[in-house]
Amino acid sequence: MSAKEIVKSFYDLDLAKDKGAIKLFHKDCELHWNSSRGFISLNKDGIEEMLAGVRESFISFTYKLSHLLEEGKNVTARYTVYVTTIERPKKEEPLAHFISIWSVKNGKLFKGYEISQLVDDSKESMSSFSEIKI
Repeated sequence: MSAKEIVKSFYDLDLAKDKGAIKLFHKDCELHWNSSRGFISLNKDGIEEMLAGVRESFISFTYKLSHLLEEGKNVTARYTVYVTTIERPKKEEPLAHFISIWSVKNGKLFKGYEISQLVDDSKESMSSFSEIKI
């Protein structure tokens, strides 16, 4: 599989339902994430813990990709995360916008650099995601 296919296979998952997502990560993986709460750096154990928290907190946790660009073993993705919460099980809502850059090693996600921003209520915030096809 190409690096792009490997990254896309991760973003095709529903993380609230898929217990095997951690298998897509290299044993020495690192995730460096600048979020609205500050900077977080995670290794595979930290990512696994975060994925377990997603499964406990959400009924669904999916991605809508607008961009997926590959250059060598690096893939850049732009997407919005959509969730269904336990408190509102019949309503899927956008949670945050992300841009991520992943390097792939031995067919697995190896190093990730992410930046995210919580979704706001503006029409412009969501409009660009319906215009772009991968």
